[in-house]
Amino acid sequence: MNFYDERETRDPDQRERELMARLPAQIAHARANAPAFARLLADVDPAAVSSRAALAALPVTRKSELLELQKAARPFGGFAAVGWGAACRRVFASPGPLYEPEGARADYYRLARALFAAGFRAGDLVHNTFSYHFTPAGSMMETAAHALGCTVFPAGTGQTEQQLAAIADLRPDAYVGTPSFLRILLDKAEEFGLRPSFTKAFVSGEAFPPSLRDAFAARGIQAFQAYATADIGLIAYETEAREGLVVDEDVVVEIVRPGTGDPVAPGEVGEVVVTTFNPDYPLIRFGTGDLSALLPGASPCGRTNLRIKGWMGRADQTTKVKGMFVHPGQIAQVVKRHPEITRARLVVDNPDLNDRMTLMCEVAGGGGETLAAAIAASLRELTKLRGEVAFLPGGALANDGKVIDDMRTYA
Repeated sequence: MNFYDERETRDPDQRERELMARLPAQIAHARANAPAFARLLADVDPAAVSSRAALAALPVTRKSELLELQKAARPFGGFAAVGWGAACRRVFASPGPLYEPEGARADYYRLARALFAAGFRAGDLVHNTFSYHFTPAGSMMETAAHALGCTVFPAGTGQTEQQLAAIADLRPDAYVGTPSFLRILLDKAEEFGLRPSFTKAFVSGEAFPPSLRDAFAARGIQAFQAYATADIGLIAYETEAREGLVVDEDVVVEIVRPGTGDPVAPGEVGEVVVTTFNPDYPLIRFGTGDLSALLPGASPCGRTNLRIKGWMGRADQTTKVKGMFVHPGQIAQVVKRHPEITRARLVVDNPDLNDRMTLMCEVAGGGGETLAAAIAASLRELTKLRGEVAFLPGGALANDGKVIDDMRTYA
C-alpha cells in the first residue's frame, strides 16, 4: 500500500466535515480538563465551534507566551489535561525552558504517518540520532518507528566514530536525525573506507535544501523531511511528490497574519496556527511562531489534504526601537483602525545611526496627507514612538509574512 491509511486519500470535503465535527468535543474537553482553557474559553459555547470561521474567533495562544504562563502555573501552564502518573509517561524540556508531556498512547506524536511516507516499513532497523536527553526528539521518532513495526538503535547525538562502528556492525536500513549529522556520518565513513547501509532517511530540525537532498540521493539515500514541534507533534510531512508538505490528518492548520488571529488569504505568508485533537495536551489555536503559506491544489502523490510550503521564517518579529519594544500585534492594531490600509509593514532603519520607523502602507486608490497624519498618530499612540508613513500601491509589499522589517546596520 502506498498510503499509511485511507484517510490520506479522502475527498477533501469529507475530511473538512469530519474535522469540523470533531472540534466541539475537543473544545469542551479542553475547557473541562485544562485550567488555562477553562479561563480562555470561558465564554465559548463548544457546540458552536464547528467551522473554521467559528474557530478563527477563538484566541490564539502563542508559543512565545508559554514560558511566562508555565512559570505561573507549573508544570504546563494549565494547558495539559494530564498530571503525573500513568497517563503521562514522560515529561520533556525545550529551550526556555518549556515543558511538554508525553502521553502513554502509541505513536503519541503521530509521526508514524510521516515515516511511512519516507519509505519506512515494518522490519526496518532505524538508526535514531536525535537526542534522548531533555528534549523529546529522540522519543518522538522512536515511538513512531515502533508504531510501524521497526526496530530502533538509540544512537543519540555525537560520538561519530562509535556511531559508525554500530552502523558497520548492525547495517541499519534507515537514518533518523538532522540532515547535517547525516552528512557528517557519510563524510566520516568515506574517510574510513566504509559505506553506510542507509537507503532511506527521515530528517528534521534544520533546513533541508534540494541541493542536500540531491547529494544524499547520489549516495543512494532517499531522504524526506517533516515539520513537527514538541508541543503539537506532526504538523506536515514531505511525500515522494516533493511539492510542499502535506498536513497531518489529525490537526487543523490555519495561516494567520502575524500578531493577530486573523486567517490570511490562500497563498499569503503568515503564522502557522494549529489546533490539535490530542486529549492529553489539547492545544487550541496554538501559534507556533513559524511562517508558512498554503499551496493550491492537491499533491500529485495522491494525498488530498492541504499542503503548506514548509518553514519560511519566524513570525515573532518583535524588535526594540529607541529602547521600546515594538510588536507585530501593535502594527495589526494600527491597520484595524484604518480600513483604507490593505497591508502594512513597519520598516526600521537607522540613517546616521538614529533609529527611524516608517510604516509602509498599501492603500487602495492612494492616500493623502490627512490619512497619513491619522495613521502616524495611531502608530505613536500604540507604540509610544514617532514614525513616518509612506503609501504604496496594492501588491507592492512582498508576500513574505514580514510585519516588521528591521533593516538597521551598525557599521
